[in-house]
Amino acid sequence: MTSAAERPMPQADVSGQNDPLKTAAGVYVTVHGHFYQPPRENPYLDAIERQPSASPFHDWNERIHHECYRPNAFARVFNDKGEVVGIVNNYEYMSFNIGATLMSWLERHDMEVHQRILEADRKSQARLNGHGNAIAQVYNHIIMPLANERDKYTQIRWGKADFKSRFGRDTEGMWLAEAAVDYPTLSALVAEGIRFIILAPSQAQRCRLLATETDPHPEWLEVGGGQIDPTRPYRCYLKNDRENRYIDIFFYDGPISRDMGFSDVVYNSSHFAGRVGAAIRGDRRQAQLISVATDGETFGHHKGGTEKTLAYAFIGEFAKHGWTVTNFAHYLSLNPPTWEVELKPVTAWSCSHGVDRWQDDCGCGGAPGWHLKWRRPLRDTLNWLRDELIKVYEEQGRKLFIDPWQARDEYIEVIRDRQSLTPSGSHGSANVNRFLARHQTHKLTEVEKIDALRLLEMQRHSLLMFTSCGWFFEELSRPEGTQILRYAARALELAGDVAGIQLEKSFIKRLADAPCNIEQFRDGAEVYRQLVSTAQVNFKQVAAQYAITSLFNRHQSPPNQQSSSNEKRVYCYIATEYDYQLQRMGASSLAIGHVSLVSEITLEREDLVFAVLHLGGWDFHCCIQPFKGRRAYTQLKEKLFAALQQASAANTILAMVQLFGEEAFSLQNLFAEERHRIMRILTQETLSRLDQLYTQTYRDNYGILMAFHRDELPVPQELQVAADIALGHRCMSLLRKLEQDIAESTQVINHLVELKAVATEAEHLHCRLNIPEGKGILEQIVLRSLWQLLHDGNGNFEADMQRFENLVDIAHQLNIGISLERSQELYFHRLYNSIIPECTDVLANEGDTMQCRRLLKLGEKLGVCVSPWLNQF
Repeated sequence: MTSAAERPMPQADVSGQNDPLKTAAGVYVTVHGHFYQPPRENPYLDAIERQPSASPFHDWNERIHHECYRPNAFARVFNDKGEVVGIVNNYEYMSFNIGATLMSWLERHDMEVHQRILEADRKSQARLNGHGNAIAQVYNHIIMPLANERDKYTQIRWGKADFKSRFGRDTEGMWLAEAAVDYPTLSALVAEGIRFIILAPSQAQRCRLLATETDPHPEWLEVGGGQIDPTRPYRCYLKNDRENRYIDIFFYDGPISRDMGFSDVVYNSSHFAGRVGAAIRGDRRQAQLISVATDGETFGHHKGGTEKTLAYAFIGEFAKHGWTVTNFAHYLSLNPPTWEVELKPVTAWSCSHGVDRWQDDCGCGGAPGWHLKWRRPLRDTLNWLRDELIKVYEEQGRKLFIDPWQARDEYIEVIRDRQSLTPSGSHGSANVNRFLARHQTHKLTEVEKIDALRLLEMQRHSLLMFTSCGWFFEELSRPEGTQILRYAARALELAGDVAGIQLEKSFIKRLADAPCNIEQFRDGAEVYRQLVSTAQVNFKQVAAQYAITSLFNRHQSPPNQQSSSNEKRVYCYIATEYDYQLQRMGASSLAIGHVSLVSEITLEREDLVFAVLHLGGWDFHCCIQPFKGRRAYTQLKEKLFAALQQASAANTILAMVQLFGEEAFSLQNLFAEERHRIMRILTQETLSRLDQLYTQTYRDNYGILMAFHRDELPVPQELQVAADIALGHRCMSLLRKLEQDIAESTQVINHLVELKAVATEAEHLHCRLNIPEGKGILEQIVLRSLWQLLHDGNGNFEADMQRFENLVDIAHQLNIGISLERSQELYFHRLYNSIIPECTDVLANEGDTMQCRRLLKLGEKLGVCVSPWLNQF
């Protein structure tokens, strides 16, 4: 038997001429998800820093991934008992585009989901005659009608290239950011071979039947109020085009799409199917398409759990009605347009004023009592900067590139694959070298290579600064507005590095015309000074990060150790350490080193010397200066270590000031991620002492606590808190031991006995074990244990099974919110690929069914429906 998730979707006729997958026949349904996250990376570090507003997750990408992207890759279908009967990869059935910034993040942080998305496209190609569900997106999510012609083409070319590098095929369609479109954008799309796009019905102006010999001039129908029939594709001819070129357009069903976002229709598969069914035209046409489109984050993030609705609709409800689930490219191949459409001049799907939401005070996206007067000055200022950067790029670029703009268009090859630096750290990756060799006007020197990459990065950031999110909301100083200004700042800096041009003062002056709603910032110039300038990073800061963290990364090394040369990554920098010496005197530690830093992005390099003095606790004093030669470096070390031997912090700091100057870095100057890690390390000793104190308090008052609970009296808060912390500490300690000893059967049994005792004790005393880190550890322990049980048991199956079941029971008893979803997914996969086939063979050959029954009972333990097979044993 196969699961509902794995059964082929029912079709009207899988072999004859009425097969709806091969011939247009009946009702087709397409659900399109626009999956996108704006770029959140620090422009200097190429990494997303912690975002407290996304707590308990590291950042918003991680949070939305947990709520949406992963659940859609493993969408559950439940029976009426709440057991899993299917795990559906929704991407296999829905039409989708996923922005390059999001796909890059998935590739780094959850390769399994990234692969599920790629696999979904391959499977949809196999099901739909070679037409995959995925389509490309304009690369940086810029508003295309507001971009100049050159930027339009780069956005399309980068989007196409990124798509092909991931999905292994050319895209047939393209999603436009905010569905924003005008005829020049259409012209660029057609020139780049894009076959179709998806728009809102409100973006159409008029339509008519395509001309035929019998009717060469069909009558136009005005549909400007959103009345266009969305159940068919349309052909849109370019204006004043001698070649009569065109692009095909699908208009999604507006009312259903709005309901998906703003009503409860997607909380129930039957209601959702009913809403789709109500849109079917009863005019007996041979085929029609009901298509809906919305932000992909609707399913799971904006509307929690609705990925399950989608899953059951795909494998159950739609098929039950006899509808064919398809995508736009497949439907277009079966049913080419018979109608023509003309669009309104400039439109988008989330602004009723054309594209003014991204350039003017139109009211869209505003908040009560707040103005949007900052939008126009911000747009004008960035347009000015873009044009100034074009001058720099063309003037400097023609010295290095055969065709600077072609080099920019093909720079996506480097963005997609920067690879790691060569051991020397100075010549870049093979991919970078191939790219430069293909575009260079002459063999570039190392300095010219750096300038070439600086210019290309300047252009990349000039595109990033037009990311649509910067204008979407009500205030410039929000994270989205600040982020695009940070990209602008990086572009300004790179222009200065290459051409010596200083544009920042003029840029800030223009930003002063963008008034803010928040008094603290006043205007865009103040936002820039407070939130952008302060976030800029230079080589000295990176070196300070390396120096201060070295004290903790080497905490197990013996004192006065001198290390050999080695490489480490510090965000997007490669640090090559040539010398490092650490000496301790009492509570103080002094580390001195020589390190070379190379940017993986631009290949810029600096040789630096650092000295960092840790006086204990939170007190650090770190100094950085350029490396001035081995002799000067040796003398510097001798003087500083001599000062340390005097056992005087004041003398050591004075010597550092004399040798390095006044500039110094402390813990506060570290990048947030590493600063928080060190803060946790520094507080660990204090926390350990407190844990011991609370544990002793708990032990001393255990009888009193039990008496309060036995008599159902309110427990004194101090005693209850002591119990919570003491048992939480004990539980964490046991979980870490269990994680370490997971392969040792005897140790595991002992740890489980102790964990059960903790769980029972916590239950009796109504303790709340607030250990989020323990939740993650326990989930991984369960997953690893299940994998071992299913793949490489140690020969004692019964004992292994009993131990795993005990582990799951204790995990639930601890009541720390453990999720068994990953374990369910592993078991579900094995169930249909291994367990059921093997058990079927055992049953057919009248073998011993005991192990089969135990394996199936394991499914019950994990909440997976196995009753159809269990009943046979």
